[in-house]
Amino acid sequence: MANYAFIDSQNVHLSIRDQGWSLDWKRFRQYLKDKYDVAKAFTFIGYVPGNENLYTMLEQSGFIIVFKPILNIRSGGRAVIKGNVDAELVLHTMIEWNNFDRAVIVTGDGDFYCLVRYLIQKNKFSRLIVPDKNKYSRLFHEFAEITTPLNEMKEKLAKKMRGIPSGRNPSDSLSS
Repeated sequence: MANYAFIDSQNVHLSIRDQGWSLDWKRFRQYLKDKYDVAKAFTFIGYVPGNENLYTMLEQSGFIIVFKPILNIRSGGRAVIKGNVDAELVLHTMIEWNNFDRAVIVTGDGDFYCLVRYLIQKNKFSRLIVPDKNKYSRLFHEFAEITTPLNEMKEKLAKKMRGIPSGRNPSDSLSS
């Protein structure tokens, strides 16, 4: 058996974007393999028609995509896409339980605290990777010794774009 990663892609994307850079998903997949021996990396994402290029890029980078149906909600007079993947990520971790040695959880969302704690208790936990060392759930602070912030690896994992200084991406889209 090997290690598996379970990734809250929207949490990662929004946190990285808020820091002003864009994650190179292909490099990130390689990093997971090299650093944590991740054989399978599941990324959980809301399915939005028209984002097929994004989904293809993720698959070609080595991710297994688990889709969540999305809802279009009106909030404050504007349309908001909602595709919370929390239940899918936890459920899929349990479905895969017998297929991995240890799990790498990638999120800053404290809703996954109980999953991380349970994995630790059962000796099935490898690492918590948070997108931003300055903005992640305080519930995870007790796991500081087994937490890696993505922003500390920005130079290694940032998407390189021609004509734009490293770490700056004007696009708002995960698919850029």
